[in-house]
Amino acid sequence: MRYTLSALIGATALAIGLASGPATAEDAGIIVYNAQHESLAKEWAEGFTKETGIKVTLRNGGDSDFSNQIVAEGAASPADVFLTENSPAMALVENAGLFTPVDADTLAQVPQDYQAASGKWVGVAARSTVFAYNTTKLKTDQLPKSLLDLADPSWKGRWAASPTGADFQAIVSALLQLKGEAATADWLKAMKENFTAYKGNSTVMKAVNAGEIEGGVIYHYYYFGDQAKTGENSKNVALHYFKNQDPGAFVSVSGGGVLASSKHQKEAQAFLKWVTGKGGQDVLKNGNSFEYAVGKGAGSNPKLVPLADLQAPKVDATTLNSKKVTDLMTAAGLL
Repeated sequence: MRYTLSALIGATALAIGLASGPATAEDAGIIVYNAQHESLAKEWAEGFTKETGIKVTLRNGGDSDFSNQIVAEGAASPADVFLTENSPAMALVENAGLFTPVDADTLAQVPQDYQAASGKWVGVAARSTVFAYNTTKLKTDQLPKSLLDLADPSWKGRWAASPTGADFQAIVSALLQLKGEAATADWLKAMKENFTAYKGNSTVMKAVNAGEIEGGVIYHYYYFGDQAKTGENSKNVALHYFKNQDPGAFVSVSGGGVLASSKHQKEAQAFLKWVTGKGGQDVLKNGNSFEYAVGKGAGSNPKLVPLADLQAPKVDATTLNSKKVTDLMTAAGLL
């Protein structure tokens, strides 16, 4: 009886399945390996699903963790889309040949400065390097004119950073591209002597705010995010923008790409198009991520210094070398 009942249930389930037809890619949705901020990616995913009906499953992690995981998984990766905070992770996956070309309509929505020349990935947002400083400790005429100034012995014990994070390593990647290996190695050696290490950009800013340290190298949006809340971790903080094409004015591009192994290519490409289009870029403008919008004609949050006014150095985001940077930082005793 048990066997007969089980068989009947199984047959009924099979009949229902056949009647409703096979599951489609749209029903299954897409999996996004997300190294962007979870709250921002969630807004993107929910906005896209609301508009298209396509389900998005976010798996959250870090830039380097996910990029190395994708390389290890290869063609067996369950991911359909990869989103990062910084471009070196995109370059790692691209160099492994694991991205499929981004649809031309999507690339057309973003300036060439914010996408891979190969067309294999595209910028979805951006963030600016800044020197966050304690206004009770430093006056504007005492601020470093260049990121390179922080290597001077006069800055010993006076500034901080989070060297283990992908954010700071992207900044060093830009320094490497702009100034070369020898200059970067020298700067990192001096950094080891001069700086104080904290874990995380927000922790650096809190230390600056508390007066534990005079200033720190972080990305801009930590300050604006805190100001939009209570401001308790930034009330004594102001931001110094290096400008003048200085390495310290580096603008890091957050990227998005579709995995060549994705079984849901159409839906994955649609997601990337939505994120770089009006819907996704309006999330940046109107939300609380305070990252820069990069779409053509897209506006960023009005509280931010306009991208055009940052006077960022010209950096090829597709060739930022994360492996070389970690080797140099390890040699300097920073990792």
